[in-house]
Order: sequence, then C-alpha cells, then structure tokens
Amino acid sequence: MANKIMITFVGTNFLFLVGGALLVAFAVVSRNDMDRKTTEANVANNLLLHYSPITGTLINAIFVFATFLTALPAFILPLNRVFLKLHGWLVVICATFTMIVGLILWFDTLKTKSRLNTIWGEQPASEQSLLQMKFNCCGYANSTSPPFIQDATCTGDLVAATKGGCQTPFTNFSNKFLDLIFTAAFGIVGLDVIHLLSTVVVIKNRQELERYRHIDEKINNGI
Repeated sequence: MANKIMITFVGTNFLFLVGGALLVAFAVVSRNDMDRKTTEANVANNLLLHYSPITGTLINAIFVFATFLTALPAFILPLNRVFLKLHGWLVVICATFTMIVGLILWFDTLKTKSRLNTIWGEQPASEQSLLQMKFNCCGYANSTSPPFIQDATCTGDLVAATKGGCQTPFTNFSNKFLDLIFTAAFGIVGLDVIHLLSTVVVIKNRQELERYRHIDEKINNGI
C-alpha cells in the first residue's frame, strides 16, 4: 500500500514538474517571438503577448522547480513529514500564482473590445497597417474611426469603406488566443491540485505509520 502511495506521489510530482516546464516554455517562446521582427504573421500575437504576464509566468515556473526539489528529501527520509508539509504549502502557492495568471487573462477576455481599442491606438502606423493586412480590414471600428492607414490592403477611401473595421476580426482572434492560454493555465492548476492531494495522502500515511510505531513501542516496553 505504501509503495503504491509513493509511486502515485512520484507520478504526480513529475506532472507537477511538467506543468512548470510548460510555463517556462510559454515564457521563453513568447519572449523569443516578441524579439523577432514584426511581420503580418506575428503582429497580432506579439501585441497580445506584450500585454500578458510573461515575466510573472517565468518567475512562477522557477518557483515550481524549486518546489519540486523540496519533495526529494521525502525519498531519503521515509518517515519525515516536515519536508512534505513544506512541499505541500509551496504547491499551494504555485497553484495560486498560476491561477492568478489564468484569471488575469480571463478577465482580459471580458473587456477585449475596450482593451484592444486602446492597444490599437498605441501602435505606430506601420503596425496598424500590418494588422489591416492580416485581418483584411481598414481602421479599427471602421475606416474613419480611427482613420485607416493607406496600404496594399486599404488602397483608398472606397476600398476601405467596403472592407469594414478591424475590431471584430481582431477581437475574435484575441479571444481565441487568450482562451487557449488561460485554459492551459487552469489545466496546470488542475495538475497542481492532484499533486497536492497526493502529498496529503503521503503525509497522512506517514502519520499513521508513526502512530503504529509508538503503539508497538509501548507494547514492547510493557512486556
């Protein structure tokens, strides 16, 4: 029974580590993408990533790896519960941090239109033009609000008026992009919770073993 409990603990601890690796991968890949030259293909992704909590995600990932290491003494000290309790509380902190990141992104999807309107207005004409080419649209709300950028997609007032603004396609793209990220974040929180439950089971099991050991000592001393 104890072996099965420890095997489960090892497995969930590995999944906990995988969650941290996913956080690192997201942060590193996002940073690399943002450092590349802005093109029609990556302009929308980079804008959304720029306003995402990437630094916080990387810090959380480092904390996950540190938390993973605190579980290692549990294998060296088979009856010790102190490191397991410390590990459990650190897992709670990691899960809470990841959930906060996911909630931030989720709240962003609730105010996408007003948020993207601000983001659009902060971009230089070159990036607004790239967004127009990516989504085949002109201007944000429409071709006059704000005024469209004349380029290969929006060659003139008449063409711009027929294409419509970028608000709807940019909003749809943003929602799908952020939905994917915060869903992944909540999935990682799920892995954290599973590992936390496994940690609690190991702690309870060791507590029971210690209780039985004390009972045996009393019986042996009484003989």
